[in-house]
Amino acid sequence: MDSSSATSMTPTQEERRRIINRLKRLEGQIRGLQTMIESEKDCEAVLTQIMAAKSALNQVGLHIIGYSMKTCLLDDEDKSRDELIDEAIKVFLKYSSCVQ
Repeated sequence: MDSSSATSMTPTQEERRRIINRLKRLEGQIRGLQTMIESEKDCEAVLTQIMAAKSALNQVGLHIIGYSMKTCLLDDEDKSRDELIDEAIKVFLKYSSCVQ
């Protein structure tokens, strides 16, 4: 694959900032989970926060996939429309299979 392929996403500065901000919020959630466990919070509360963190990480992944589909795949002039769609589906299915 060349440098313009979907797997070598090069986000704009603004997009990079959005992704980093989401990951920083997620990092805070994980620290909060550590604190909850250290302070012996009940299992249900901990599991609720784990589900929230997992969902937040999934949203970051979907955001990156969406950005990739809007920009990187469209910029690849070496492939046909069908090849680009097949590649986008392949990336999405690969990601969605590990989300569950």
